[in-house]
Amino acid sequence: MSPTSADITERLLAGERGALARMISWAEDADSRFPQALAAVYGRVGQARRLGVTGPPGAGKSTLVNQLTGLIRGREQSVGVLAIDPSSPFSGGALLGDRIRMEERVGDVDVFIRSMASRGSHGGLARAAVDCCDLMDAFGFEHVLVETVGVGQAEYDVVSAADTVIVALCPGAGDGVQAMKAGILEVADVLVVNKSDQAGAERLQDDLRDAVHTSEVRRGSGWEVPVLACAAEHGEGVDGVLDAADRHWAWLAEGRLEAARSRHRLEQVKRVADELLDEELWGPRGWAARVERELSSGSTPYDVARAVAASILGDDGRAAPGTQSEGGDTA
Repeated sequence: MSPTSADITERLLAGERGALARMISWAEDADSRFPQALAAVYGRVGQARRLGVTGPPGAGKSTLVNQLTGLIRGREQSVGVLAIDPSSPFSGGALLGDRIRMEERVGDVDVFIRSMASRGSHGGLARAAVDCCDLMDAFGFEHVLVETVGVGQAEYDVVSAADTVIVALCPGAGDGVQAMKAGILEVADVLVVNKSDQAGAERLQDDLRDAVHTSEVRRGSGWEVPVLACAAEHGEGVDGVLDAADRHWAWLAEGRLEAARSRHRLEQVKRVADELLDEELWGPRGWAARVERELSSGSTPYDVARAVAASILGDDGRAAPGTQSEGGDTA
């Protein structure tokens, strides 16, 4: 007999790691039992520090996360790690490279590692990943580390839900220019040039300092983004990265943390609402058949979309998105 949400939450609150893993799977699969299960443990969410690590492929993020985990464990603090892996083109599953790199942590009872395929979640990756972080938080881990491959909007959505975001780049791959083009600097609270023992590392570090100094990425925030160098494979400079994350956490704790987390929660509500509305609108009971009929009659997609929006909003005087309000501009 499959477990109920009450069974699983009771076991999770009792510290059973298997229950944590089961609830994370429910979150990934958008299981109907998950919302009730999350509600039962949600009062314990909000205690963990959340640290996001992102950057382009090959920047050494997994090695950096492994080293950061070791340093945090050296403080005798517990760590939950969520690794967003690129999906296998054959199976659709995660490649699990991060677990291979973190083998030395597997036997540590105060470390929990979970991989999540970037195209493996039913519904939204960002929603499932934030749910996973909430569950690790409720379970009692003091730190939650989230690593994303950093190549798409969903991954940015995941990492931006962290309290502190570390963006890792490496020399010789054009990372500096690509980061500036992609806007990756906009999510960075700490910039790290990894593989600092390679040629071009100092140049990349200088370029990033100039970019941070001259751009408007952090204008008005009061936080000056540090640009650090490390060689995570050799454990060099990683303590400085963690120190910078600590400084950012202390800065947030000066009255900024609650507002930042409130913004993150608003984004999570939007993601969940989008999924629910998408299912209701376009699922078996939804609008797909009617929309197809309207389109086949010659209506434009914009006309049909306005009709759908107007029907959802109801006849209460509000203008549907994209329509003209009386005597004014587009609503």
